[in-house]
Amino acid sequence: MFAAIAMVAAAGCATMTVSSHIERNINFSQYATYDWGPPDNLPVGDPRLDNNPFFNDYLQGAIEKKMAAKGYERAMAGGADLFIHYHASVNQKIDVYGVDHRYGYCYDNCEPQYSEYDQGTLVIDLVDTHTNKVVWRGWAQDSMNGVIDNQDRLEKRVDESVMKMMMRLPTGGAALR
Repeated sequence: MFAAIAMVAAAGCATMTVSSHIERNINFSQYATYDWGPPDNLPVGDPRLDNNPFFNDYLQGAIEKKMAAKGYERAMAGGADLFIHYHASVNQKIDVYGVDHRYGYCYDNCEPQYSEYDQGTLVIDLVDTHTNKVVWRGWAQDSMNGVIDNQDRLEKRVDESVMKMMMRLPTGGAALR
């Protein structure tokens, strides 16, 4: 139920969209350790990722590196303060550009234009293990055209998505020790 992972934005020249939500009145210095929560059974939405064993491993490694950089340590024998849940999805999108004609300009004899693209979304949730509440959620969306079938590009997109999301995560308590 806790979704997490994503990456993707819009078609063409669109840039990655990244945002996050922090639960009100949470002091992140109380959180020092994390572990991975149980994975959900939701498919990624694209067999090229569902069947890519390196995708999940690479994504988890990228998240763990950023968690360490933000002052969180992986719990070795249970007792974690936070669980990480993530979900990624890839969906085909179609954008139609017929609205231009209403504003007095258009392309190619004012016929509606459209583009098809794969949109990816990555969502990462941090869940307080004592209250079972999501205390932080980050998400990123971007076009996956030319990315999903290219392992190097996919790794770069994962790195960029995780980095931009985790920049928004408050520093953890392990950094204060």
